[in-house]
Amino acid sequence: MIFENTGLEGLKSDLLYLDESATKAGFIRWQWEYYRATYDCKIEDRQNGGEYFLRINTRAVEGKLEKADAILAIEAVYLGKATFPHGLDYESTVPQAVLDTATEHIHQLKELLEA
Repeated sequence: MIFENTGLEGLKSDLLYLDESATKAGFIRWQWEYYRATYDCKIEDRQNGGEYFLRINTRAVEGKLEKADAILAIEAVYLGKATFPHGLDYESTVPQAVLDTATEHIHQLKELLEA
């Protein structure tokens, strides 16, 4: 599931501040390479027992990720259900409680990045 109109797409931040803000909002920088990084936030569906990951893709627009002053731009925000052994299903129906939690994390990160 792709989140549209979150207000995050296109926001830019240096790597150090984005890492700090993302951590405060419940995300971790999971996958990364020289020019892009992915931030994930794990959301558990306590009612049905599933696990979901709210994922934010970023791309370096200045510098490389090995430097704290690299500037990253947020490209996409999406949500997927974890599948065995290690994949995400982006087409499955998402419970409302998980959507609400994901929206809270999105708003929290947006507020931190716009501060």
